[in-house]
Amino acid sequence: MLAALSALVTILALAAAVPQAQAASSLPCDVYAAAGTPCVAAHSLVRALYSSYNGSLYQVQRASDSATANIGLLAAGGYANAAAQDSFCSGTTCIITKIYDQSSRHNDLTVEGAGGAGAADVGAPADALPVTVGGHQVYGLEISAGMGYRDNSTSGVATNGGAEGMYMVTSGTHVNGRCCFDYGNAETNNTDTGNGHMDAINFGTECWFSPCYGGGPWVQADLENGLFQSNLGYSTNSSNTGTGAMPFVTALLKNNGQDHFALKYGNAQSGSLTTTYSGGEPTVNGGGYSPMHQEGSIVLGTGGDNSNGSIGSFFEGVMTSGIPTDAADDAVQANIVSVGYGGSTGSTGSLTPGSEISLRATTACCTSDYIRHQNNAAVVSAITSSSSTLDKSDATWIVRRGLASSSCVSFESRNYPGDFLRHSNYKLYRQPMDGTALFRSDATFCPTTGKSGTGTSFASYNYPTRFLRHYNLNLYIASDGGSNDFDSATSWTDDVSWVVSSPWVP
Repeated sequence: MLAALSALVTILALAAAVPQAQAASSLPCDVYAAAGTPCVAAHSLVRALYSSYNGSLYQVQRASDSATANIGLLAAGGYANAAAQDSFCSGTTCIITKIYDQSSRHNDLTVEGAGGAGAADVGAPADALPVTVGGHQVYGLEISAGMGYRDNSTSGVATNGGAEGMYMVTSGTHVNGRCCFDYGNAETNNTDTGNGHMDAINFGTECWFSPCYGGGPWVQADLENGLFQSNLGYSTNSSNTGTGAMPFVTALLKNNGQDHFALKYGNAQSGSLTTTYSGGEPTVNGGGYSPMHQEGSIVLGTGGDNSNGSIGSFFEGVMTSGIPTDAADDAVQANIVSVGYGGSTGSTGSLTPGSEISLRATTACCTSDYIRHQNNAAVVSAITSSSSTLDKSDATWIVRRGLASSSCVSFESRNYPGDFLRHSNYKLYRQPMDGTALFRSDATFCPTTGKSGTGTSFASYNYPTRFLRHYNLNLYIASDGGSNDFDSATSWTDDVSWVVSSPWVP
């Protein structure tokens, strides 16, 4: 025990000393092992969770010929080799078919089959969630409704009142109020088998037991037949108003399986963890939660019965044998922060994929206006050095290879990872990529010399005579003359010409 405590102190010191954008020498599962609560499952699309791990992270399958490829690491203990995915999927699309368990338990997750509340799921698009982690361009897992992963035959995962802990890094901006974006312990037959048969982190805006404070999203415990913020179901902590729109969130649950569970969250980009509940098991719904009755399956993206109406993002997560100490949780959070989730891409001001940019209008009226998102819609508004950080972030975009054509570009929101600029009924919005061919086309724009002779114009990929245009402060794909007001020929060439500038928030 003294040796384990000494090792943990060393790990805590290492984690605290790590620079912001570098990986620590001891990674989350090293930390938990040193604390006496080893990982029995370790899943990540973006990085190794053991310093010695050098295997595959996930598997992709391409649409053109159904071939598969395993995506591994650039180096042991390092980051995903996203370039291998890009090469394998070039000229076609890919879905994620397997997420490998980095622990020795081999609890790999595959696309989930039908359950009591949902038809069989489909794999998530492999390129839907580009993100910078540790200074590297990698991909996370973006779940839309009807997507999910599962392993019903696991090794080492807690059953029948066993103690366990778990965390995941997710996103506070890609959420909804549908059931159930979960990661953790679930039933082995994809059906609801009763109270206490699940023990999983839930993250979303669904308030199962009233009252919930604030607008969420909240870290909750899906213990089956309820999303719990306390032993009473509803929140007993009025200060727990949710995480808000954090791009990256650490969500944590631990449960001794008998008479106590705890919930924590943190900003995965900075700071420490906050405990929102620590106390007894639920006493509502007629009981059945003390002791727990876990079955030992692992689920990701759905509820235990494959309730699959939720959306969510997943970057990494682990499950442990036994309850980790608070000190171990703190060390893991420090390591997550040190990784630099969502950091700068290292390139700015150009249309090269990976570059961070802002797009400025060139029309005489509006030369201080930039394309930004506001309440999910794309608009133009004045952005200056005195603008708020939020306004500047909303006006910053990351250039990505065109989702429908690699010879064109797509624009990912800087502060809403996985959300892209796309048109619908000719108007522009910020929306999460769902993997459909329509979305890919709607979110792809082909640059050409500015129609006014200045800057760059962007033709819609699927409406090539229509160009990205501002009109009455809104953003459209517009033709040069037509029946719609926004197709007016007046100042059209100026309105569709943009300056690609350095980003307001790199």
